[in-house]
Amino acid sequence: MLRIYQNTYRRTARKAVVYSTKVICCNHSTLCNITRQPRRNGAGAQWEQHHSRSHEQFLLAGNQARGWTIPPHSRGYGMFVVRILKGALKLRYLVLGGAIGGGVSLSKKYEEWKEGLPDMKWLEVALPQGERWSQFSQNLIEMGSVVKNAIDIDPRLKQLGEDKLSEWRSWFDSRLDDAIEAADYQGNQIVETKEDIRSKTTVAALGIPADESRKKYEKLQSQVETLQTEIMNVQIKYQKELEKMEKENRELRQQYLILKTNKKTTAKRIKKSLIDMYSEVLDELSGYDTGYTMADHLPRVVVVGDQSSGKTSVLESIAKARIFPRGSGEMMTRAPVKVTLAEGPYHVAQFRDTDREYDLTKESDLADLRREVEFRMRASVRGGKTVSNEVIAMTVKGPGLQRMVLVDLPGIISTMTVDMASDTKDSIHQMTKHYMSNPNAIILCIQDGSVDAERSNVTDLVMQCDPLGRRTIFVLTKVDLAEELADPERIRKILSGKLFPMKALGYYAVVTGRGRKDDSIDAIRQYEEDFFKNSKLFHRRGVIMPHQVTSRNLSLAVSDRFWKMVRETIEQQADAFKATRFNLETEWKNNFPRLRESGRDELFDKAKGEILDEVVTLSQISAKKWDDALTAKLWEKLSNYVFENVYLPAAQSGSQNSFNTMVDIKLRQWAEQALPAKSVEAGWEALQQEFISLMERAKKAHDHDNVFDQLKAAVVDEAIRRHSWEDKAIDMLRVIQLNTLEDRFVHDKTEWDQAVKFLENSVNTKLVQTDETLSQMFGPGPWTRFAHWKSLTQDQQKRRSVKGELDKILKNDVKHLPSLSYDELTTVRKNLQRDNVEVDTDYIRQTWFPVYRKHFLQQALQRAKECRKAYYLYTQQGAECEVSCSDVVLFWRIQQVIKVTGNALRQQVINREARRLDKEIKAVLDEFSDDEERKAHLLTGKRVQLAEELIKVRQIQEKLEEFINSLNQEK
Repeated sequence: MLRIYQNTYRRTARKAVVYSTKVICCNHSTLCNITRQPRRNGAGAQWEQHHSRSHEQFLLAGNQARGWTIPPHSRGYGMFVVRILKGALKLRYLVLGGAIGGGVSLSKKYEEWKEGLPDMKWLEVALPQGERWSQFSQNLIEMGSVVKNAIDIDPRLKQLGEDKLSEWRSWFDSRLDDAIEAADYQGNQIVETKEDIRSKTTVAALGIPADESRKKYEKLQSQVETLQTEIMNVQIKYQKELEKMEKENRELRQQYLILKTNKKTTAKRIKKSLIDMYSEVLDELSGYDTGYTMADHLPRVVVVGDQSSGKTSVLESIAKARIFPRGSGEMMTRAPVKVTLAEGPYHVAQFRDTDREYDLTKESDLADLRREVEFRMRASVRGGKTVSNEVIAMTVKGPGLQRMVLVDLPGIISTMTVDMASDTKDSIHQMTKHYMSNPNAIILCIQDGSVDAERSNVTDLVMQCDPLGRRTIFVLTKVDLAEELADPERIRKILSGKLFPMKALGYYAVVTGRGRKDDSIDAIRQYEEDFFKNSKLFHRRGVIMPHQVTSRNLSLAVSDRFWKMVRETIEQQADAFKATRFNLETEWKNNFPRLRESGRDELFDKAKGEILDEVVTLSQISAKKWDDALTAKLWEKLSNYVFENVYLPAAQSGSQNSFNTMVDIKLRQWAEQALPAKSVEAGWEALQQEFISLMERAKKAHDHDNVFDQLKAAVVDEAIRRHSWEDKAIDMLRVIQLNTLEDRFVHDKTEWDQAVKFLENSVNTKLVQTDETLSQMFGPGPWTRFAHWKSLTQDQQKRRSVKGELDKILKNDVKHLPSLSYDELTTVRKNLQRDNVEVDTDYIRQTWFPVYRKHFLQQALQRAKECRKAYYLYTQQGAECEVSCSDVVLFWRIQQVIKVTGNALRQQVINREARRLDKEIKAVLDEFSDDEERKAHLLTGKRVQLAEELIKVRQIQEKLEEFINSLNQEK
């Protein structure tokens, strides 16, 4: 400093010389050279080197050297000015030198006084920073102005808020003054203590006893402890008052929102909060499965710890609600639970996939929420497993909650019980490592303080994933139990990071309750505050700093670290998804250049429209086509009963009257019981057949997309399985069919000819079936055996031998009855024995049945041909007709029943059943649309998978960009 002022003095002196030279030489032509270059001339150099010489001699010598002539009066005036400047500069130098010396001495005294002051960093923890306090005050002022402008607040409420604010400010100012006075008192005591130590050394040197100095030291120590107690109490009271003010602020905000809602204002789109947007991004990533190496590295808080270490209790304390089920030592957390904490006016919880909100201020809703969480956990465990990787996502909103995303994992176990799956231990380890291996995940390591630290399993696992402790926060729980069991020095080592080799960003101690299931969060927090206020372990000897205790400080620290990590890493994740999107878009363009990227939802909607269009097409089918389809399906269903139960028994009765009587009885019984139900069944099968045929024809269209085939088939099958015909249709058909069967007279030749043709076709169909049965029973004919090199089996040879004997019987008696008599059976068996063929009577009867059926059908076909031209004879003679045409009348009656039944079914299909089928298909489609697993199973292929992945990546990228924009705006 002295050197600086000396240089300043020299420069000032040089300027004075230049100035004086200007005055003296103002009438000479060399003035410019002297004034412009003062250092180059001899006079300037001599002034710097010989400043002790007199100014008069110096100027005379310099002027003479240059040949200057200065008048005497000018020289005297210049010397007078130089003397005045010289005196002023000397005086300035002395003043500046004294000031510098005094400043150095004062600085040394200030440093000594500063070292004697106590550490006042506790004020940074106990009291908010100036910027933070200004922000808080500004927010309160802004909120007040908004409320004042938006609604008219009750003056009494306004006055109450102002009174409370002034009361709180006066209380805070008084407490701040007390704290400053206490700090000053502590600083004076510490300074006095240092002086006492020095005096104690002097007294000891003089032989004075040290009892007096020891008493002073003990007194000083007690004063320090008292001051720490006061500081702790001030911090607790400050937090309580702050929470009280926040509660009153929330109540005012709720009243404002309620009044604002009641006003008739235009509805605006609710803007999502920042944490809700981030949670949606995580939800999208949880369901994202890709073939590319794209991992989810977005930050979240992973809560890990040993089983029953208090993980869930810590999370509940942060969420300010007991939202998880509890058990007595058994494993309760069986699946990862993602909890998104957000600030809101009401304390509510909601699952991601439901709309119900649970009011966390009501015990009944809390109980329902805990039961739902337990149900979801047990439902997620399948196939004999004990734990599941399926994430249960929920959101908890409430006043004063710190915004963050936490994932509660199953507790780490060291021993498995008999009711656990064999891979439970390894599954929990793998799940925990998977979540902690995320390089941006914040690990909340929970350690039970009531057990020996050496028994911990989680610390080694955390150290493997985060060896440097750059993203780990250590939490010691159950400290109230540790106070009775643990050594204070050991607790100090744990919370200072010197006991475990594991490193962490911060160390915290919390109390999560007294072990009572019915304790509320408010009671637990009050117990925690009382414990840290009165605990000998944390209250005496300064084991830890005040900011390392209570769940509130823990949640603030975790939230701060969470958002810091989010801001540091979100841009990198967004860039990674941009690169993934580019790769997927390139692959799509190379494989499907002419198609748009349609995901499963869009493809499902397209397939849904095509299926419903086909249902509409059912109503456009012509009536004739419906009649043909229903008639064919009805006869297919009814023909077997008509032949086996009506026609054959009646025809074999022996007389025409018996035939008609038996036919009337059997037809009436049939119409009253089985016929209506069989008709409905035939109608439903016809409807199903027509709908399937429409779907098959749609596949042959030029614009058909085969990606829908599997889905369409599954929807149609499920709808057909569910659909049932209307119940009242059976009763309606029963009446129609009974009335139709009462008519026994053929009215015209056309109907007669149709009946004859219907009989012939039906008999020919049965003949074909009978011939197939006989061919299987008797083997191929001679030509077939010769052409295909086949031979008869031993059984077929026996059957042929029996058939030869039976043909003889039918040849002798053309109108033989349907059954063989005992004598006929004995005769056939004996005749076969002569040919060395041994058969029993049952074997003969089995062969007789198809042989006689063929014989009867051939006779019936012959009678039908005879009756073709007997209509007029039938109209004249009626039942007494010489030609037996009762079977033609029977088939005419069956034909009429089929016609009226088909007509009734067609009307029901067009008017009722097609619409009901449409509803069934829509219901099935709605169910399929909500079932993602079924859609993924029915809509498959590389095209679908690639489009689905590309859409998913776009959604994630868009949500990330939206979140980043909102995050930057919040900054």
